[in-house]
Amino acid sequence: MSEVKKIATRASYGAALVELGKKHENLVVLDADLAAATQTGVFKKEFPERHIDCGIAECNMMGIAAGLATTGKVPFASTFAMFAAGRAFEQVRNSIAYPKINVKIGATHGGISVGEDGATHQCCEDFALMRVIPGMVVACPSDDIEAKAMVEAAYEHVGPVYMRFGRLAVPVINDRPDYKFELGKGIVLREGKDLTIIANGLCVAPALEAAEKLAADGVDAKVINIHTIKPLDEELVVAAAKETGKVVTVEEHSVIGGLGGAVCECLSEKAPVPVKRIGVNDVFGESGPATALLEKYGLDAEGIYKQIKEFV
Repeated sequence: MSEVKKIATRASYGAALVELGKKHENLVVLDADLAAATQTGVFKKEFPERHIDCGIAECNMMGIAAGLATTGKVPFASTFAMFAAGRAFEQVRNSIAYPKINVKIGATHGGISVGEDGATHQCCEDFALMRVIPGMVVACPSDDIEAKAMVEAAYEHVGPVYMRFGRLAVPVINDRPDYKFELGKGIVLREGKDLTIIANGLCVAPALEAAEKLAADGVDAKVINIHTIKPLDEELVVAAAKETGKVVTVEEHSVIGGLGGAVCECLSEKAPVPVKRIGVNDVFGESGPATALLEKYGLDAEGIYKQIKEFV
């Protein structure tokens, strides 16, 4: 994949906000003293009067975003996933989700690929935290193209949306004319009959690579990109499970409560089949180069391939 164009989805987030800002004057952006890291700085440069730096006060930022939304603005509140989902959980729950306020949360630097920032900043619990909040849409894009489409879809959606974007540059895999993004609808990237691999975020590209490695061993894997964890595309998940008889989920998140949890909850009720959850196995991350950490935690193509091979 070294020759493939790579872009960090946090950069896609910033670029998408600028393009949407040109079309919609009611779009405003808030950040918590992290505009350079979250890439909202490009919006600030283009529209300084529509950007608010709330300082290192994420809880307050969520309250400000909720207040702005009640005036007809569409606020995108931006900070690291650890602070958006973790530190500000109460405000997201009570000030945004409970009254059904139209706030969009752009959470960057999620997962162990945050790298050298270490365990305190490598949020592998955000999907679970946000998914349990009633009415919250939870999504994570696989590449630059999907991230930009997701931001636009979030703007169009009426109600709270949580989006996770990454720090690490990832391959562009959706650069094709038939690509279509829709919140709550998964995308089949590869057909197969022996098992189904369901992935999201930066795990989609290595999942596709793992499927090719499996094919060389005579294992035909279907690959689905479930970019929206909530609402889950249950129809697609159930159909794939019934078709292939085995399911593997892959995510840069704890195996508890995220994509794997959502898929297992769905299949246990509607189509019980053997499921293998690949992710962070109920441990904290550690400081180190992002690619080395992904390899250590089995989330690179080789690690995914080996775990699936063992499961099959």
